[in-house]
Amino acid sequence: MSIDHRLAPEHEELRRTVEAFAHDVIAPKIGEFYENHEFPYEIIREMGRMGLFGLPFPEEYGGMGGDYLALGIVLEELARVDSSVAITLEAGVSLGAMPIFRFGTEEQKREWLPRMCSGEILGAFGLTEPECGSDAGGTRTTARLDQATNEWVINGTKCFITNSGTDITGLVTVTAVTGRKDDGRPLISSIIVPSGTPGFGVAAPYSKVGWNASDTRELSFSDCRVPAANLLGEEGRGYAQFLRILDEGRIAISALATGLAQGCVDESLAYAKTREAFGRPIGANQAIQFKLADMEMRAHMARVGWRDAASRLVHGEPFKNEAAIAKLYSSTVAVDNAREATQIHGGYGFMNEYPVARMWRDSKILEIGEGTSEVQRMLIARELGLSG
Repeated sequence: MSIDHRLAPEHEELRRTVEAFAHDVIAPKIGEFYENHEFPYEIIREMGRMGLFGLPFPEEYGGMGGDYLALGIVLEELARVDSSVAITLEAGVSLGAMPIFRFGTEEQKREWLPRMCSGEILGAFGLTEPECGSDAGGTRTTARLDQATNEWVINGTKCFITNSGTDITGLVTVTAVTGRKDDGRPLISSIIVPSGTPGFGVAAPYSKVGWNASDTRELSFSDCRVPAANLLGEEGRGYAQFLRILDEGRIAISALATGLAQGCVDESLAYAKTREAFGRPIGANQAIQFKLADMEMRAHMARVGWRDAASRLVHGEPFKNEAAIAKLYSSTVAVDNAREATQIHGGYGFMNEYPVARMWRDSKILEIGEGTSEVQRMLIARELGLSG
């Protein structure tokens, strides 16, 4: 099958708009937010006014009527400048709003999506737990239906949850064991928990290596009660739901990783043209030229990968394997390019005032979040017909 990855005029216009926003609005300010570990509320509000949080959702729910390709384009352009802002958008859309759009009732969609699409509130997805990371089937958080009050009573802990404790966080969708199958395996369901619900605790922000201008926290639930109507989709389908959400999210993370990889090229190229050593720009040295050529090659192929997966998703074709390949490759590329960009910058690459220092710190999590590189290899191997 021949795939044309050239952007349609509307997608190219979107790309240029976000590119300008990233360079004119985000780039001058984000370093201070990053070093102070502060959430950039005004930047996020502006992104909401631009409609970025509503890109892939229908207009009837307050969205822009776009698609997943449009979301990926935006994430790539944002991450070329800063990953904290990009992951806030990615998590808000792919993990916060998308589960409600994919699996919610009409009432749930009407209640939550318009405010999420406008950026008025952020949503989060509570999946990972201290005792089970990649093994999401080992969920220990429980939800018991109190027949007397018709409420779910939730108990448990979630960790590493993005967008879960900001001043504008509106809800967290949590996975919880709601019963047992005949063979004893857990029935895992998804339940919407609005922020501020009694029994829903939000810890202080983590001290992180990177993504320091984004919000990541541990959550606790102690006899937290929400209406039975807050069940998202069918009871017992939470595990299948999150698998679908993560498949789509891997495309988004791949686009973000590609942006970081390209941002490393951008910064290193500019530095190589102006930084002089031994009487000439360091970009005149073949060693630097080869590094930049390899970095550009990796970023280009990562872009081909995520756009291929996104195109398949948009056209209703199977995309699970392509998403895993794109996520695995682009995250590896992001780490490689960040390392080389730091090397090109020399001592300055180790100074936080230079964007490549942020990129180096931000890159590693891309090989871990939304499915580790090892998990991606497992998924690809299964698609090849191998089992273990």
